[in-house]
Amino acid sequence: MDTISIRLAAHEDSAAIANVFTLSRKTMTFLPALHTASEDREFIANCVLVEKTVHVAILNDEIVGFIAFGDGWVDHLYVAPNHTAKQIGTLLLQSLLADAPSLRLWTFQKNDGARRFYERFGFIVEAETDGADNEEKEPDILYVWHRQAS
Repeated sequence: MDTISIRLAAHEDSAAIANVFTLSRKTMTFLPALHTASEDREFIANCVLVEKTVHVAILNDEIVGFIAFGDGWVDHLYVAPNHTAKQIGTLLLQSLLADAPSLRLWTFQKNDGARRFYERFGFIVEAETDGADNEEKEPDILYVWHRQAS
């Protein structure tokens, strides 16, 4: 089995990160197509990589996933569609869980795979909305995770 490594993203990773973002969101057929791939590249380069800490997953010298986070929030966690079910999302999330006292994140109600994934790690539902406040207008869920006292 090939080794997956996790490292801090660099600005020169922006195109590869944006590609993972665009391809992953295309698999979510319940989402409207709001942005072009070019707009996604601009968003990743000029917003996500500037405003958040980003870790990337590398497999065979290729970026195959990323997690963007800051201030106790997971803002993005995406794995390239052709690399799912390889523990990449697990490794990315674990790169945060080791040091975080708590984490919060939003996911879409229809994203059953993400919901199962986060719930396996002990995230619990804190709130559900009708999606009126997100860009996609898609019902979503606020999850929260707290480190268990040992």
